Amino acid sequence: MNDNMNLPIVKDEPWLEDYAMDIYHRFERYRQALQEIENEAGSILEFARAHEYYGIHFEKLRNGWIYREWAPSATALYLMGDFNQWDRSSHPMKRNHRGDWEIFLPFSDYQERFIHGSKVKVHIVAENGSKDRIPAYIRRVVQDEQTHDFSGQLWFFQDFPWTDKSFATNEHKAQPIIYECHVGMALEKEGVGTYLEFADQILPHIKASGYNTIQMMAIMEHPYYGSFGYHVSNFFAASSRFGTPEELKYLINKAHDMGLAVIMDIVHSHAVKNINEGLNEFDGSSHQYFHPDPRGYHEGWDSKLFDYGKWEVKQFLLSNIRFWLEEYHFDGFRFDGVTSILYLHHGHTAFDHVNKYFNDGVDWDAVIYLQLANTLIHAFGGNKISIAEEVSGMPGMCRTPEDGGLGFDFRLAMGIPDYWIKTLKHKPDEHWDMFELWHELTNRPQKEKTIAYAESHDQALVGDKSLAFWLMDKEMYFSMGIGQENLVVDRGIALHKMIRLITIALGGEGYLNFIGNEFGHPEWVDFPREGNDWSYKYARRQWSLMDNPELKYQFLANWDKEMLKIINQYQVCSSPHAFQRYLDADNKILVFERADLIFIFNFNPSKSYFGYKVPVAQSGSFEIILNSDDNKFGGFERIDKQLNYTATKENCLLMYLPSRAGVVLKKVKS
Repeated sequence: MNDNMNLPIVKDEPWLEDYAMDIYHRFERYRQALQEIENEAGSILEFARAHEYYGIHFEKLRNGWIYREWAPSATALYLMGDFNQWDRSSHPMKRNHRGDWEIFLPFSDYQERFIHGSKVKVHIVAENGSKDRIPAYIRRVVQDEQTHDFSGQLWFFQDFPWTDKSFATNEHKAQPIIYECHVGMALEKEGVGTYLEFADQILPHIKASGYNTIQMMAIMEHPYYGSFGYHVSNFFAASSRFGTPEELKYLINKAHDMGLAVIMDIVHSHAVKNINEGLNEFDGSSHQYFHPDPRGYHEGWDSKLFDYGKWEVKQFLLSNIRFWLEEYHFDGFRFDGVTSILYLHHGHTAFDHVNKYFNDGVDWDAVIYLQLANTLIHAFGGNKISIAEEVSGMPGMCRTPEDGGLGFDFRLAMGIPDYWIKTLKHKPDEHWDMFELWHELTNRPQKEKTIAYAESHDQALVGDKSLAFWLMDKEMYFSMGIGQENLVVDRGIALHKMIRLITIALGGEGYLNFIGNEFGHPEWVDFPREGNDWSYKYARRQWSLMDNPELKYQFLANWDKEMLKIINQYQVCSSPHAFQRYLDADNKILVFERADLIFIFNFNPSKSYFGYKVPVAQSGSFEIILNSDDNKFGGFERIDKQLNYTATKENCLLMYLPSRAGVVLKKVKS
């Protein structure tokens, strides 16, 4: 094989040498797809402007409104809405020279009728009958409170008074400390929160807690609130249940003014199957935006799957990316369901051999799409961030296409939360395996960046429990008072702190926390549905628990804030991988160094150790800068805060290590 075909990822990862040709072909497919786009449009940035052509726009030169739609299999289209009393036949659309449907409405004739806030639909006549649909590129969708019917809404965007021109994501991208959040469930009230409420009430908490990035879920319009935003119907519309487009822009602008980056949970992995609200059978066929059944249907998600190889679908999705970056100033994306996108089996296999990443059910059209998506994001400018929710471990996920990869900046370490949940569910504390723990938190490629997390929204949804709930369960209802003694709560608070510290310090180049979990939010997340009598009781965050001085939740909030202060101050996540100094499997002691700090954990459930020899790399004196046993974190104050530790001739620190405690040391400057 020609050495020029050995891309950098193969040179860096010798275990991939047998698959060098597969990786090279992966790059060649991407290169050819990008070349086709550049030949047609000049650049991928220009290609991703379909939203400026399709949909409803005002044309200054012609002084009127133009509406265009791609619906190749339809036989007739009619624009309808408030402006024509919902007449399904009075405003027929015609095919233009490109084969797209369009209609022009002169301003002089429609200035009093076709106005901001009016509702619209498109009546489509096709093989599957005559149906009223929502325009595919519509920018706003609203639901009628009486009929619950969804309609497109004319929303004429004006210039928003952005004040974020000087905002840059360089520091955020170097070490993203992410606060995963959902606007609707962010308040304590039993109802739907708004963009404005989130901006004014929740952003200050996020900033004060030490996070530098927020990851917003459920922004793209979805008809069913309980889908958590994952059954998207209208890809260019920000969910109207939380407020107006301008109010979302206010939220993002305010976040930028506070120094917070904002990334969006983008759902290009599937789409709602609903015909009335979504894209399914839009032009009457089963294969316009999606693969025809059964390939176009995801049984596990009950949703439709995009045909990533189709030119118009690629343009639709890439334009969607550009739209959110340009119109709303998002700083990047967390791509949902990347494993499902990549494989025809959607990840339902054991990834137990390298061959499965290249020759076993891989959807090469999907691989190319993700490579193009990341190329677009990084070509847009502003150092945008892209994160893959990906569990298979496909090599090169976070390497550039030119290196032989897919181009993401980070992948989520989805195995880490799974490891913690399995450990808490199936292993008593005395059986925790320190070797296994080290492996799970450090097993990642040297040149691919990872976002570590102990839990996300996935672990809190109905059917599972948050870490705090796994640790303390019903005791959280009755035994969280400051003056109460409870062994279950003591254990839960101690391990909650240790799990978070070792995850952020060891597990990746970034970190993520789901809203409220920083203070051990009790219970699960359950959105209003028929099975719970449409209750909002579990679709909210009870901030009063953290703020109540009589409850122990404050200890976990204090710990999270102080932990992030140390992580940010010493840039722990952006430092090279940790170096293990000592692992005592029998006594459950783990010592490692990262960012010139020493992290020491005693996971033993009952034994504390006096004069324990902790090996260090250098001589000198060391001081504790973070101690999970501190009483302000709900600990038992068993360690002398004022004591410094001087290395012996053997470069060991003689320390007292209390049970279920973690400490961080730094060298004292001489």
